[in-house]
Amino acid sequence: MSVGICASKVGQTAIEIIARAAYSLASMTTTAPETTLVETRRVSCDGASNIRGGTSYRPAALGHPLVYLEIDESGFVDCGYCDRRFVLKGGAADT
Repeated sequence: MSVGICASKVGQTAIEIIARAAYSLASMTTTAPETTLVETRRVSCDGASNIRGGTSYRPAALGHPLVYLEIDESGFVDCGYCDRRFVLKGGAADT
């Protein structure tokens, strides 16, 4: 009932609000945010390996726990934490 009250305040019906939300979800893309081309089937990801560091920089505080992943016959694997995609060079997913 609160949806109806909220919708009536802005001049939209609940069906219009649901339809707009469904359209927004359908138009979202599901591409990997970052793709890394690798030469081995086993890779590791900490979510922060591309963050600049060094003697004049503090260590990267961003990232996630270090995980080890293995690329299967599909030719790629996605990190479950940061969605980084690792593509095996010369594999099925290397286009």
